[in-house]
This record gives sequence, structure tokens and C-alpha cells, in this order.
Amino acid sequence: MGLELTILGCGSASPTSTRNHSSQFIKMASRYLLIDCGEGTQIQLRKNKIRMQRIEHVFISHLHGDHYFGLPGLLSSFHLLGREKELHIYCPKGLKEIIHSIFKQSNTYLKYPLHFHLLDFNEKQLLYENKALEIHSIPLKHSIDTCGFLFREKPKPRRINRKATDAYDIPVFAFNKIKDGEDYCMDDGEIIKNKMLTFDPHPSVTYAYCTDTAYFPQLSDHLKDVDLLYHEATFAKDLEGLAKKTKHTTAEQAALIANQASVKKLILGHYSARYNDLNTLLLEAKEVFSETILAEDGMKLVI
Repeated sequence: MGLELTILGCGSASPTSTRNHSSQFIKMASRYLLIDCGEGTQIQLRKNKIRMQRIEHVFISHLHGDHYFGLPGLLSSFHLLGREKELHIYCPKGLKEIIHSIFKQSNTYLKYPLHFHLLDFNEKQLLYENKALEIHSIPLKHSIDTCGFLFREKPKPRRINRKATDAYDIPVFAFNKIKDGEDYCMDDGEIIKNKMLTFDPHPSVTYAYCTDTAYFPQLSDHLKDVDLLYHEATFAKDLEGLAKKTKHTTAEQAALIANQASVKKLILGHYSARYNDLNTLLLEAKEVFSETILAEDGMKLVI
């Protein structure tokens, strides 16, 4: 299993009765990640039965309130629940001062370490890496400094063919090297080719999160062939002028980015509160990119 995604909030600046402020939870390569943390995020985590204490890394795209006003409350709840494990926050400059000021005024001293990592808004940046996963920031074009995020699994190990390894009586302690692509040398010197002992690895998964941003075609260069793209669709195309003025994107423009990048599936989100019926946005996008779906609060996707 590569990616487990839960949409916690897919609204924009003003939440509605059915759409919370922006936030998503991801489980990927055994890491627990939170993207944006709008107001109400911790309630959404509880509603969706997510064990929020497992969250290790938080990614804040920008400092508009609908993307981070829920963070102080979440950090406070971690503290009250006795968290001791460190938490890493990837964010714009200024958030560290905001958080420290809030807790200073309430005389709160967190029981766990917070590590802030500043985003680079001029170029793509490697934020986190381990043996299985890479996470990059992607500079976007909004009214303030904003980044999207790209989550990419590294190539996975080959899968052992147990019938073949049993037939050659290959010991289990040799499996890790075989998974890494090595041939196996028998005691008599015979070389057993790796392809005879393994199956192809499971495909690696990529996920991209892009909100908030104006439409700019160059964005697609960073999104080539991703499996799943979440892209803002704040307005329908009849409000393209307003989208340009506010540096947001229409549903049609989001679909153009998906098409240009040859992504496998597009999720629309960050809808303006003016839309009760989202089918207009969906139909506009599908005219350009058929593999489009609408985000909904509580939606879960597994790849």
C-alpha cells in the first residue's frame, strides 16, 4: 500500500456546513503526515478516527488563516495529551513567531520539541527524505508566499518468489540482498539470476498538493506523471477574472495543469463558499481532463 489520503477539509477562506478549512492527512511509507491545518482540523481528525498523536510532520503551505488557524489548538492538544515525541513543521517564515507568541501569552510550555523548517519560495526544495520517501516543496503563485508539496515514494525492493527460492534452497538471510537486485551465488559457484528469484516491485506512488495558486502552465513541469494531484478549484470559469485578481484557479485551469502534466487522477478542492452544487466545477474540469473527481470532507483514497 503506497498512499492513504484523508481529506479533512476542502473549503476555502470561509468554511461551510459541509466543507471545513483546508487540511489533509496522509499515511505514506509508514510516515504520518498532515498538510495544512485550518480551523477545525483536530475535530476532523477525531471524526475520521485518525490517531493524531502519530503525526510526525506538518506541512503549512502559506499563512492565510484557512490553512493554519487550527495549528495552535492541535499543538496544545498534543501537549495536554502528554506528547513527548518531537514534531517537525515545514512552514513560511513567521509561523514560528506566531506559535511562540500564542503560547507565551497563555503561559504554556510544550512538553515536546517543535522543529521549524523554513520553506523556500523561489525554487523546488527537498524537505524530507528517508529510505522510502522524498518530500519536496513546489513554489506557487499566490497573493503571499505559498508552496505546494510533492510526496514521492522511492523505488521499492523487488518481491521474493518463494517457489523459486525454495527450489534453490536459498536461505532467508540472503533475501534482503536479493530484494535489492543482487544475483545469488550457490555453494558450487552457480549464479542464479535475480529475475529468476523475484517479481517486479510494487509501483511507487506520487502525490501532489497544490493550493492556493494562480494558474501558470509552468507548474505542470513539477507534476509530470504523478499518480494523484490535488489542485485548488476555487472558482468556475465564468469567474476567471476574479480568479486572476485573487491569484486563484478555476476548475478548468486545474484540469489544464493535470492534462499538461499527464497525471493519472485529479482531485478538485478549495471551493469558494458560493458553490452549493459543485457539479458545475466538475463538468468544466472533465471537459479538459476526464479523470477528475471532487474532494469531499471525510473522503478517503488509497493507492
